[in-house]
Amino acid sequence: MARHGGGAFSGKDPTKVDRSAAYAVRHAAKNIVAAGIASRCEVQVAYAIGVAHPVSVMVETFGTSEIDPELIPALIKEHFDLRPAALIERLNLRRPIYRKTAAYGHFGRSDPDFTWESTSQADALRAAAESLA
Repeated sequence: MARHGGGAFSGKDPTKVDRSAAYAVRHAAKNIVAAGIASRCEVQVAYAIGVAHPVSVMVETFGTSEIDPELIPALIKEHFDLRPAALIERLNLRRPIYRKTAAYGHFGRSDPDFTWESTSQADALRAAAESLA
């Protein structure tokens, strides 16, 4: 489960940051967990109009972090470009994939079109976290 700002995803193209950023932070959180940095992870970002990078990146690990939880936002910023255009490109969100999300949801599915479910950054995050310990 993940909290979300309250707006619907349906009908929004990937340039709407509430949709694309939700996918991006899901991707980051899944990779934090896959890397063994925490067994639970929720990532929150906040954007301001006209500012490319998020104005805030916060992480909640619910007490499960294997490293100082204050270090995790920096790891996310280092390994995940969270600028709207960059995350659209990284997750390949301009493809016609959204019809599939209308049934059975956006998250927790193994469909290869749902690139935000990939744990492709886990090894790099694990190595970076080990260098901090």
